[in-house]
Amino acid sequence: MRCRLCDSGRMASIVDLGATPPCEKFLTVRELDLPEPTYPLHVRLCEECLLLQLPALIAPEETFTRYAYYSSYSDSWVRHAHAFVDAAVFRLGLDADSLVLEVASNDGYLLQHLVRKGIRCLGIEPSVNVGAAARAKGLPTLTGFLDPRLAEQITAVYGPARLVVANNVYAHVPDVRGFSFALRELVADDGWVSIEVHHALNLVRFGQFDTIYHEHFQYYTLISAQKALATAGLAVVDVELLPTQGGSMRIWARPEGVGRPSAAVEEVLWAEMDAGLYDVAGYRSLGERAVAVRQELLGFLLEQRAAGKRVVGYGAPGKGNTLLNYCGIRSDLLAYTVDRNPFKQGKFTPGTRIPIHSPERIDADRPDVVVVLPWNLREEITAQLAHIAAWGGELVFPLPELQRAGPGTGGLR
Repeated sequence: MRCRLCDSGRMASIVDLGATPPCEKFLTVRELDLPEPTYPLHVRLCEECLLLQLPALIAPEETFTRYAYYSSYSDSWVRHAHAFVDAAVFRLGLDADSLVLEVASNDGYLLQHLVRKGIRCLGIEPSVNVGAAARAKGLPTLTGFLDPRLAEQITAVYGPARLVVANNVYAHVPDVRGFSFALRELVADDGWVSIEVHHALNLVRFGQFDTIYHEHFQYYTLISAQKALATAGLAVVDVELLPTQGGSMRIWARPEGVGRPSAAVEEVLWAEMDAGLYDVAGYRSLGERAVAVRQELLGFLLEQRAAGKRVVGYGAPGKGNTLLNYCGIRSDLLAYTVDRNPFKQGKFTPGTRIPIHSPERIDADRPDVVVVLPWNLREEITAQLAHIAAWGGELVFPLPELQRAGPGTGGLR
């Protein structure tokens, strides 16, 4: 394997999670008796440019042409997008004459807030089904995978954008340099690019190994994102640290020569250095944390089974499928899971083949324990499931370490 950013062959092994199927390849009943391909989940670090990455074993077209994730099913994420739009309008002075482009705009979770403000916008969404859902809401959405050629076509028709938004997509593209050039093509010479991406500092510091899956081709620190954007003539001028996705960065970039880096940029770079992330040794703890989480979670589930407790899951996110497969958890330990997304209901989790139902199933069954797989949405899901305490139900969050909340647990611990 060679680094996809700088082409170096100095690649250090950081964590090997074995082999799993694609995290969003949910199985139908008919597919349960068919072979299921798996691919290695082995993360390496480039010792030259410090980009943490997986080999590109699955093309984005295989994952995203028809996709199971709809952003609007997370209420907190929709609120997050709304707050971002309000802040961006104020910060950049956006108005009806401004053009805002969003790359990987999903089902319009963010575009809707721009449309309501009368701001000209366009979404670029690779998934046919998800993009169709956005257009059904009246939100302008183009179906396609962003690359330099598509960016040129969009600019020719719509002109350069005052703001280009790329939320949770910069990690999903194996051609980092080509995608970065496309972002530069889309943005005006005095414009802005806003990128939200999970911060590798939190991945390592808190052992968030379940965020590793095949559709995430790389995991960014600010310094590695800085180097990637620089290949396309984009300079990082500001950064915000966010609680979303277990700890993310909102990176603000502009064409080189426009604006100077804020104090926040230097502060985050120093924090990464202090955490040891400028050297391979600083990443070694990730594998140890993964083993510790697996042992703790399996020990807990086996105890519940021995005690005759009924345990189910909440959510069927990509991160949950990494966790389930790495830990070897199947329906003997987790009877089923539920998800608000109808696209996933009636199907089975990849690899572990745990059935997925609608959330109403929990109220009907009244299980003893609910394991929350999208633990990064703790506040939202705790509120949604607060009522299970009425029958003595207990919530469990598996990461960053196992925490329990419910009658007899003394609250979250």
